[in-house]
Amino acid sequence: MKGILIIMASMAAAVAHAQTVRVAAAGNLRYVMDDIREKYLSSHPHVKIDITLGASGALAQQIINGAPFDFFMSADTRSPQKLKEQGCASGDAKTYAFGKLVLWSNVLDVSIGIEILNDKRVSRVAIAKPDIAPYGEKAVDCMKYYKLYDSSEDKLVYADNIAQAAQFVVTGNAEIAFIAYSLVFGPEMKDKGNYFILNTESYKPVEQACVLLKGWERNPEAGKFMKFVLSEECKSVFKKYGYNVP
Repeated sequence: MKGILIIMASMAAAVAHAQTVRVAAAGNLRYVMDDIREKYLSSHPHVKIDITLGASGALAQQIINGAPFDFFMSADTRSPQKLKEQGCASGDAKTYAFGKLVLWSNVLDVSIGIEILNDKRVSRVAIAKPDIAPYGEKAVDCMKYYKLYDSSEDKLVYADNIAQAAQFVVTGNAEIAFIAYSLVFGPEMKDKGNYFILNTESYKPVEQACVLLKGWERNPEAGKFMKFVLSEECKSVFKKYGYNVP
């Protein structure tokens, strides 16, 4: 009898584990993923969606090092490709959205555009670390395009991801941040600052791709969740947060 109970407990644990989808998602998805998770759970109440946010490059390295995720939503196409090359991804990556880069501030009027970087009131400009965060990389590209990088480099403060870059301004650790457009729709920032959408000619499109990770077959719910993320229903959610969709 005791053996049967142990087996039944093990089976219950396995089922519970299979119904938890572990998602590694880029920081710019902070708010959009809340909406997507809510929509998914409304028709899949037995499922739990665990979301870990971070810089795409940092998350990819965690996955390579063995972090137990089922699904990766990156802010670029390079990180999913790297995972595939390392044997950590299953199947092909799929583009789910195209993001936009904005300047945001809650203390200065940024409506004049990127030229505000030369304003004497600007002593600190927050960007995500460009070596691990695609939006940080795009911010550097944008500044170089307008020939403002050299004069602004000493003002830059680096965040671990794009969401933290926004937080630097919220907490007063920077006057301006280069952030993802999607973040300005969040409850912490909506109507609490102002933003300027940067010309997409100044940086390459922020093409964002997702991919299932090795071993997801043991948790089929992960495949269902990826299919949902790529569905027409979710395209409307991405559009709500300022993304373009394929």
